[in-house]
Amino acid sequence: MPTLRSGRQLVAAVRAVLLATVVLGLVYPLVMFGIAQVIRPAGADGSLVSRNGAVVGSSLIGQAFVSSSGDALPEYFQSRPSASDYDGAASGGSNLGPNSSDLVDAITERQSQVAAFNGVTPADVPADAVTASSSGLDPGISPAYAALQVTRVAAARGAAAGDVSALVEEATHGRDLGFIGAPYVNVLELNLALNERFGTAG
Repeated sequence: MPTLRSGRQLVAAVRAVLLATVVLGLVYPLVMFGIAQVIRPAGADGSLVSRNGAVVGSSLIGQAFVSSSGDALPEYFQSRPSASDYDGAASGGSNLGPNSSDLVDAITERQSQVAAFNGVTPADVPADAVTASSSGLDPGISPAYAALQVTRVAAARGAAAGDVSALVEEATHGRDLGFIGAPYVNVLELNLALNERFGTAG
């Protein structure tokens, strides 16, 4: 009899696992996805941004604005550095601690590059211009970093700095719910606005 009881318990356990797998692994995610499609379809699809029928990025994932050789394009605002090269499948930071000499060297090198690229001194470079976010996919930069890039972008596009600054202001988002986080500028949104206002660069 103990063997029969054990067999029944095993069958019941297997049924419970199969049921939980179907309900929690299949039905529940599909129902949640369906609800998300109704409530917020753009967000459910990954907050994709399209122009002229083509997807150009996501409003929630940062990306590089570089040439085919990997050089930063002066006519576009640049995003924060990314430890994962903006790869959504490899999201993450460098895991280097504040006492890491490798991290200090990387930040020092980035600081010099950003300063030279924008025609400012290293002391003028804000922290988010030289440090990657923990996800490596941050789509926004600080208003200070955006302001630092205005003169360079305006010169590269033959535009007035005031006009470019106005676009930065329009692309600046405040704190969530008025008190969570910090104001930020969505880089993709800003660069698309540049193209719409001044024409596609290059």
